[in-house]
Amino acid sequence: MPQHRPSRRSALLHLTALTALATVAATSGASWAAAPTAQPIPVELWKDPTCGCCHDWITHMQDNGFAVTAHDTGNTAVRAKLGLPPELGSCHTALIGGYVIEGHVPASDVRKLLAQKPKALGLTVPGMVIGSPGMDTPAYNGRQDPYDVLLVTKKMLGSGVNTSVFTSYRHKTG
Repeated sequence: MPQHRPSRRSALLHLTALTALATVAATSGASWAAAPTAQPIPVELWKDPTCGCCHDWITHMQDNGFAVTAHDTGNTAVRAKLGLPPELGSCHTALIGGYVIEGHVPASDVRKLLAQKPKALGLTVPGMVIGSPGMDTPAYNGRQDPYDVLLVTKKMLGSGVNTSVFTSYRHKTG
């Protein structure tokens, strides 16, 4: 008995119909057609309980796929414990994927760090630069000072750290 084989045209029509059905289902909110969502990246954060810009940085990170657990205990002790010198400090310290993230580092740079996986202590934006994430609220009237995100590595010989520019933000306004 001969087997029936669909024509190429018939197979393409079926494929087109299935694609259209999947598209309609995906845009209508059907759960079986929804693409899997990435799990948020966990962030452990230490900050002062009264720091408003830290809260704004947390919101920036959450809006970019990070799940932040904040500890309102200050960050000086944890920064020292993690090996980051005070001169590279800011108002909050985070631990993400085994890296120290100090200050107002953009989420895009944290993602880049996690993707590249360099042998490093982490990233820092020393101080509190206006225009960096968390320091970019309407209170600053759109002002954006230039700044660098620094990659922090441990010195090969002796103690201490080295820094190099990881990303440079040179948009200056106001």
